[in-house]
Amino acid sequence: MKKMSNVFNISAGILALLVIIGILLPRTLEAVTANVQAFISNAFGWYYLIVVTIFLIICLYLLISPVGRLKLGKQDDQPEFSRPTWIAMLFSAGMGIGLVFYGSAEPISHYAISSPTGITGTPQAVKDSLRFTFFHWGLHAWAIYGIVALILAYFSFRKDLPVTISATLKPILGDRVNGKLGKTIDILAILSTVFGVATTLGFGAAQINGGLSYLYNVPSSFWIQLLIIIVFTVLFIGSALSGVGKGIKILSNVNMLLAFILLVLLFSLGPTMFILNIFTDTIGGYFQNLPNMSFRIAPLNAENRLWINAWTIFYWAWWIAWSPFVGIFIARISKGRTIKEFVFNVLLIPSVVGFFWFSTFGGTAISLEARGIANISELATEESLFGVFANFPLGTVMSILALILIAVFFVTSADSGTYVLAMMSKHGDPNPPNRLKVIWGVLLALIAIALLYSGGLLALQNTMIIAALPFSIIMILMTASLLKSINEEAKESNKHIVPKPSKSK
Repeated sequence: MKKMSNVFNISAGILALLVIIGILLPRTLEAVTANVQAFISNAFGWYYLIVVTIFLIICLYLLISPVGRLKLGKQDDQPEFSRPTWIAMLFSAGMGIGLVFYGSAEPISHYAISSPTGITGTPQAVKDSLRFTFFHWGLHAWAIYGIVALILAYFSFRKDLPVTISATLKPILGDRVNGKLGKTIDILAILSTVFGVATTLGFGAAQINGGLSYLYNVPSSFWIQLLIIIVFTVLFIGSALSGVGKGIKILSNVNMLLAFILLVLLFSLGPTMFILNIFTDTIGGYFQNLPNMSFRIAPLNAENRLWINAWTIFYWAWWIAWSPFVGIFIARISKGRTIKEFVFNVLLIPSVVGFFWFSTFGGTAISLEARGIANISELATEESLFGVFANFPLGTVMSILALILIAVFFVTSADSGTYVLAMMSKHGDPNPPNRLKVIWGVLLALIAIALLYSGGLLALQNTMIIAALPFSIIMILMTASLLKSINEEAKESNKHIVPKPSKSK
């Protein structure tokens, strides 16, 4: 009980201090986070690229390895949720607001504003824009989530350890995970989770504000975003109090239905053949260039290196910062799945769905811009989606649907984050007390507000990149711990299956 209290008190104290600094000294916080972020991106960019690619390789190994037959739980355990509901829940928690926020904005930015290869507004720029968008939201992203979730589920359901980050390191750290070292690891995981979720909440508030501004001329300002966060904080805390089996499950299914309707509408009303062609062509370009993109650091081109820092390194840090939250949540809902089934569904299905999403929304934005119909690239990032809808029949309907979708994604992400943070701060308790959920819900909202106040979305991004670095080291240790434990289990199984050869007399 003491350990739980210490982990919670220290984490909450650090975050409360950050909120106070953000409110009292906003410019100072913005300057400090910007300087630290720039140092990390320049000094550790190579490290992020290598380590994230290693996570992907390990996931692919587990997918084809014989150990893939092992269950995340006992061999007779059955999944708690149906496969469609399970996929909807992991997808909503894993990408959520980000897909809607960047659906049109990222491809059009790569095409018309700042290209990964330095060439904008050309047919090659179209290919590059979507190929790198696929890269940022595809296999690498889900490998980060997948490896953390797999490790947590394996040690929790198969080895009967608490659902905490520190517990997964027991095979390599021993009983030290029960002392100060374990507490430090769990505190770092909590801080990383808070910054990752707060960034997403900031994006959600900014895009809801952007949509209202574009549609109804509502001012786009910090105060409007503050009001949005306050309203949705009340909503997501209420949902979190209802538990995973009720609020989060229902909202995740609503998310997927709304996202599907929006996708079908734009696919049908937009440049359908262009979307299908660019999707197919980009899939090929993505897999063909995956090794090159995975290690692309541009050491001899300063402009390209700045682009990599702003996009690729930012994304890898975002996924790493989110991985404790998404990992614990996906682990919690994945009991009874085999390792092979888990890796296949977590790695491939959301990636392919995301590819088609970006081909539809990003491809439509690029098509409008390339044909001179609309200048989507001139809009603010949070307004670009609504600028795309304005050029089609049912545009207002789609915009309203998008606002509802963002709102539900907002609640789902914060809801899941509140539940996971309460679990983490109570030593992995799968049914944390409601009091903790409320406290974490309020802290999440305050962090998002403080960061928006001190420097807008840029401050959110900077803080998240900083938080991701220490947790990436913990992820490496977690992966080593998993491989060690699985290897020992495989050897133990062979002892029972393969008899020892008898000695010749």
